[in-house]
Amino acid sequence: MDSLLMSCHDEVAEKQSAESKNISGKEDGPTMQRLLNDILTDCSTNDQFQFSVTCQECGREWKSKPIAFSKAGIPPAAEGKKVIYAALYQREKEAVYQQAEKDAETHFSRCPICHRWVCDDCFMVCADLDMCRRCAKKLNEEGSIVGIKNES
Repeated sequence: MDSLLMSCHDEVAEKQSAESKNISGKEDGPTMQRLLNDILTDCSTNDQFQFSVTCQECGREWKSKPIAFSKAGIPPAAEGKKVIYAALYQREKEAVYQQAEKDAETHFSRCPICHRWVCDDCFMVCADLDMCRRCAKKLNEEGSIVGIKNES
């Protein structure tokens, strides 16, 4: 049992050390949104903005609400308008991205043991520390699943 705990502890310490090296300039450590940034996938097109996150346990994908680009389908009349549209596109995309980060936080949790991002159906509320299903099983912890699987 002690070797299992040491193994898990060593794994956590290594990941935390690697994580702190990847984030520069902030002593407080990573915020939830900065961490989500690593797994938020851009699914945007020229006409709409959308982002997704995939559960690192079950593989289920969550997608943000698609938001249309305000100039979708409107061709720029001149070269100058292309530059304006490009800047507008980036501004709108950034706003949708920030909202997608906030929305993803309500669907995903980061396991404090293995540091994977898992959906609510793969995250457990346990007696001492909430964690993903895989870590709970590995550490013989019992708890209840945060979400309820929707079979569709």
